[in-house]
Amino acid sequence: MSTVALIRCESYNYDEVKKSVQKGIALLGGISLFVKNNENILLKPNMLIGDAPEKCVTTHPVVFETVAELFLSAGANVFYGDSPALGSSQKVAKKAGLAEKADKLNIQMADFKTGVDLFFEKGLQNKKFTIAKAILDNDGVISLPKLKTHGLEKFTGAVKNQFGCIPGALKGEFHVKLPNAEDFAKMLVDLNNFVNPRLYIMDGIYGMEGNGPRGGTPKKMNILLLSKDPVALDATVCRLINLDPEYVPTIKYGMEAGTGTYLKNEIELVGDDFKQFQINNFKINKKPLKPYKPSAVVPFLNKAIVPKPYIITEKCVKCGTCVGMCPAKPKALFFKHGNEAIPPMYNYDDCIRCFCCQEICPESAIKLKTPFLRKIINLF
Repeated sequence: MSTVALIRCESYNYDEVKKSVQKGIALLGGISLFVKNNENILLKPNMLIGDAPEKCVTTHPVVFETVAELFLSAGANVFYGDSPALGSSQKVAKKAGLAEKADKLNIQMADFKTGVDLFFEKGLQNKKFTIAKAILDNDGVISLPKLKTHGLEKFTGAVKNQFGCIPGALKGEFHVKLPNAEDFAKMLVDLNNFVNPRLYIMDGIYGMEGNGPRGGTPKKMNILLLSKDPVALDATVCRLINLDPEYVPTIKYGMEAGTGTYLKNEIELVGDDFKQFQINNFKINKKPLKPYKPSAVVPFLNKAIVPKPYIITEKCVKCGTCVGMCPAKPKALFFKHGNEAIPPMYNYDDCIRCFCCQEICPESAIKLKTPFLRKIINLF
């Protein structure tokens, strides 16, 4: 039986958040279950990119601060960090408000730049990873995900938060090798099982709906969720927003890999009443994913039925971030004739549908469009 604590928290007021985090940890058995005196503990927030906390792209600094204080008070040596999609860890932490809290508590940033090649015998799909040295330098990891939507996986939460343990540009290589949601999710599950965080504390006081994980809309949800089981935690959030957990690949394959459970009768909910947090109008793709099956006979169909990113030209500021981030070779995004005064263009023949461009666009100017053929197929 997996336990998920649901704690009502209506603001990022320091005292309210600290009380809520303490209550959640107590309901799971107390801080002593997750740390011993003088252990090195790594806090892994979601630091996707350097945006202000009110944009709800990253884990809120007050959640980070209160968790850090609790582990420090338990005798831990606390470190923190993440490998962002764009920019250095230091710059992103500063813009996201995390560095200020870390400096206040004298918490050092761990090494997420140096990669170490390791073999993971228990991996079902991926048995080799290049992992940030920070993971190996610490005795345990506490994962601090943000409740958000995601273009490829529908939902980014506890399981997916560990993708930031892959250093820098190496994350893009996985998008090239694993361009479909199912295979990418299997990699995320293997990665999560390797990192094996001791505890997951999800910041859902304000979540993100719509065009996540960066370009969506903040959504007040008034909740912190805590669990040792990332699959159970993510599945519980899905049920709160009226999304079938089986439609989220990281949840489906997480259970198959033994990471955790999404079955209702195997999850014990503690804390505040589940019903008070339910949101039926949360904006997220609630339809099941169609299997992505490459065909040697008609490969063009893969491009014809998989959603594709497109640029809203009137919102584009021509910053070139999407061009720089595109992992495809050759790049699927480019400035026509090198003219950076006009929005970039797509070559969809080269596009691997990894949605990295949509994920990191600073202006939310990239969205996903379902091809006409896919719409017809969905009807049947």
